[in-house]
Amino acid sequence: MYIYKNPNWANFTWDKDIILNLLSRVKLKQGYLLGKMDTLGFDIKEKAILNILTEDVIKSSEIEGQILNTEQVRSSIAKRLGIDIGSNIFVERDVEGIVEMMLDATQNYSQTITKDRLCGWQSSMFPGSYSGLYKVKTGCYRDDKNGPMQVVSGAIGKEKVHFQAPAAVVLDVEMNKLIDYINNENDNTDLIIKSGIVHLWFVILHPFEDGNGRIARALTDMLLARSENSSNRFYSMSSQIKKVKKSYYKSLEITQKSSLDITDWLQWFLENLLIAIDNSEILLKFVLQKAEFWQKNQSSSLNERQIKVLNMALDDFKGNLTTTKWAKICKCSQDTATRDIADLIGKGILIKQGEARATQYIINF
Repeated sequence: MYIYKNPNWANFTWDKDIILNLLSRVKLKQGYLLGKMDTLGFDIKEKAILNILTEDVIKSSEIEGQILNTEQVRSSIAKRLGIDIGSNIFVERDVEGIVEMMLDATQNYSQTITKDRLCGWQSSMFPGSYSGLYKVKTGCYRDDKNGPMQVVSGAIGKEKVHFQAPAAVVLDVEMNKLIDYINNENDNTDLIIKSGIVHLWFVILHPFEDGNGRIARALTDMLLARSENSSNRFYSMSSQIKKVKKSYYKSLEITQKSSLDITDWLQWFLENLLIAIDNSEILLKFVLQKAEFWQKNQSSSLNERQIKVLNMALDDFKGNLTTTKWAKICKCSQDTATRDIADLIGKGILIKQGEARATQYIINF
C-alpha cells in the first residue's frame, strides 16, 4: 500500500529521540558555518554564495540526468545577483529558467508559496513546453490522460514500477494541503525537519508532468534558508544528494511504500544534510583559502600587477605560473615579471619550484 492510501495520510510521525539528536547536530554545524562565513569580507562572501548556488543548480539538474553548462549557470546567477565576474556570455533559455527558479526559492525564501508560484517554477524549466525532444505539460498540474504518474526503471517491456503517484483528480486538494503546511507559520515543527517533510511530501504527490525532483529540492533549499533567516547559501544539499543518488531514491521508495512513520527518511535526510554542511569547506576551498591568504598578507606592500596575478592564482589558476605567463597577463616585460616574482619570493608569498625551463611558482599557503 502506498503511503498516501493510509487513513491518516499526511499525519506523519517520527521517533523524536532519534530525530532531535540529529537535529541538534545539524543546528550546531549550521551555526558554526554561518558564524565562520560572517567573519569574511563582503567580496569573499559574495564569491562563496556564487560558488554554492552554481553548484546547487548544476547538481540538482544532474540528479535528473540534465548536464548544464557551468559557465552559463555561473554567469546567469552572477547577473541576477549583481555580481561582477568579468564576463558576459550567452546563456541558453533553459539554463536561465532553472536559475530563475532556484534563485526565487532561496532569495525570496520568506514569500508565500502558492499554486501559481509553483506552476511558474515548473514552466520556467521547460522553454517552449519541451524537455529535450519531448512535449511537456507546463504551468499546471498533470492530467494523467496518458495513464497514471509512475516512477519507472528498466528497459522497454521489462519496466519496474517503483512508485505510482496519487491520481490527478485529487491533486488540487492534496497540493492545497501541502501548500498550507508550507505557509503555516504557527506550526511548531522545526523548519529543518519541515524541509525534509516537504521534500518527501512533494515527491509523493508528483504534481507535475516533469520537473518534480528539482522543485522538491528547491522547496528544501527555501525552507533551509527560512531556518537560517538568510538568503546566503553556503552549502548544497543537492550536491550531496547527487553523490548518494541511489541511496536517495531507495530511501524515497521505501518510505513511499511504508506507514506514516517517516523516521527512516528524516534520519537519512538529516544525516546527509550534516555531510552537505561538512562538505561546504571542500566546495568553498578556494574562496576560504583566498580569504585566509589576504588576511595573512594584509600588511605586505604589493603593486597592482602582483595583486592581479595573485588573485588569479587564488581563483583556481589554470596551468603553471611562470615569468612568461606573468608578463602576458600583466602586459609587461620579462624583466619586470622577474622582479615582481623575486619580490614575492623574498616576502615569502611565492615559492620557486623546478629549474631552467621547468621553473614555476606557487603560492605559499
